[in-house]
Amino acid sequence: LWDLRTGRRQEIAVDTRQATASLRSGHYMQMDGAPVSSDRNPMMGVYPAMNGRWSYLHCNFPNHRAAALSVLGVEEDREAMARAVAKWDALELEEAIIAANGAGGMVRTMAEWAQHPQGVAVASLPLLEIVKIGDSPSEKLPDGDRPLSGIRVLDLTRVLAGPTCARTLAEHGADVLKVTGAHLPSIGHQEYDTGHGKLSTHLDLREPDDLEIMRGLVREADVFSQGYRPGTLAKRGLSPEALAEIRPGIVYVSLSAFSHVGPWASRRGFDTVVQTVSGITNRQGELFIGDSPGPQFYPVSAIDYLTGYLMAFGALVALARRTTEGGSWLVRVSLAQIGRWLVERGQTPETKLHDIPEQFTPEELKRWSMTSDTPMGKLGHLGPVVRLSETPPHWSRTSVPLGYNEPVWPDRAK
Repeated sequence: LWDLRTGRRQEIAVDTRQATASLRSGHYMQMDGAPVSSDRNPMMGVYPAMNGRWSYLHCNFPNHRAAALSVLGVEEDREAMARAVAKWDALELEEAIIAANGAGGMVRTMAEWAQHPQGVAVASLPLLEIVKIGDSPSEKLPDGDRPLSGIRVLDLTRVLAGPTCARTLAEHGADVLKVTGAHLPSIGHQEYDTGHGKLSTHLDLREPDDLEIMRGLVREADVFSQGYRPGTLAKRGLSPEALAEIRPGIVYVSLSAFSHVGPWASRRGFDTVVQTVSGITNRQGELFIGDSPGPQFYPVSAIDYLTGYLMAFGALVALARRTTEGGSWLVRVSLAQIGRWLVERGQTPETKLHDIPEQFTPEELKRWSMTSDTPMGKLGHLGPVVRLSETPPHWSRTSVPLGYNEPVWPDRAK
């Protein structure tokens, strides 16, 4: 995009250790000098089930935790939950949790996932898709001195992957407005981590007036990024095709857990759920035995953050295509596709990791970090990873609480 603006290419550099740290950036945050709590619910985790199998229950959000407790018939007590899970067939528990609108899954092997209908469906897809969904004239990039100056992004995503996409676009100059409902649960520390560079407002898309406000915002937007399950926003008249009619030239970035195809296309999921059902936690447990035998998750939220970065990449490619050839564009990404791509990169046996420190040095973290004055206090956090020779990435806004701003666009950034 900078080349399209100026005819000049930039020199790009990435510190691979800093890039690795960015896959757990929330871990390094401090508020007023104190570490920021992870807010991880103790009920969440992997439990032994019947017949030597394991079940994972995702309990960070109150509604998902309530679903698991209801299915198992227990109070909020980890030991009671463990006893209850031990009496269940892991596959039957998976289906019961999903039927109750919860989140979780049976720990599968990679071979089992490769034979599963959803695994087969995901394997048929590329890493991400960029599809033209409508015709419109080419659009000159707005005036400005950064790659994304004047580009307006609506961020309707939650948790880590989608918000990381919008955060990445913001660090290159985009105006980002995060939109969520006040009635929806959130995880505070993740909002601090992914909120850099964004405005934040509340809209309830169940309400006609708020839905009309959303349509008004779309008319002046360039990118619409959403992480609802496939078909959910279409019921509100916010499908890719509908938005291409409202705003010809829109770039619609769509994130899902298990992709838009296959029997699980509408199933909710998260990074850890994808790891569980696709064989990653089983394989990690075989390679890297922790404090106790059993499935292990990646030590970083690799699927989430990498999905976010690839969503941003897709949005940039689509914006470039809009600039050169016009059109409305759909960028499709799923956690399962990125998880599969990660597995295909190969894994390093523990014997080859002995000489690599488990933690980054204080000097490294200090060099990579910055402090922002936010409405919540002084937030210490990691800065952008990429180095650009002409337009160093930075955030022009600090993280704010959800719903902090009005649902209006600011003047376009220059």
